[in-house]
Amino acid sequence: MLIIECIADCFLLIMSCIVAIANGPVGMVYFYEKEVQERAISNGLTTQEKIDRGIKLYLLYSVIPLIVFPLIAVYGVNGARSFGEGFIQILVIIMATGLFDRIFIDWYWVGKTKAWIIEGTEDLRPYIYGKTLIGKWVGTLIGFPILAAILAGAMSLIIK
Repeated sequence: MLIIECIADCFLLIMSCIVAIANGPVGMVYFYEKEVQERAISNGLTTQEKIDRGIKLYLLYSVIPLIVFPLIAVYGVNGARSFGEGFIQILVIIMATGLFDRIFIDWYWVGKTKAWIIEGTEDLRPYIYGKTLIGKWVGTLIGFPILAAILAGAMSLIIK
């Protein structure tokens, strides 16, 4: 069941990306480096207000479901009750999604295909590099276990 839940969470992530870039990759320019954002603005492709609104919508419609889904799966479907049970299962789901994001979405889809190229910013590729790339990997490898512990701890207090 946990494997299916990992796949479902990855599916939620990829669908949120597909919806966000439905009208072109500039729809998710908030995840690109600052110079790409600035170029997209100067080229008239977006505005800072649209970027700010986009990240807020992404947090609301993608990040929250990506956190809530593992809780429903682990505690509602799988019946976890203890901190340890919940922590391990949440960690497996969110790490699978995080690794899917780092490897498939960031490295392959954004880095190796033309789907995410924003017109007029081709010279700024790769779009994810340096501090951003390191930050994403640190967030996944260190931040996600901390998040899993916080979520499992909160749920173990709620569900007794």
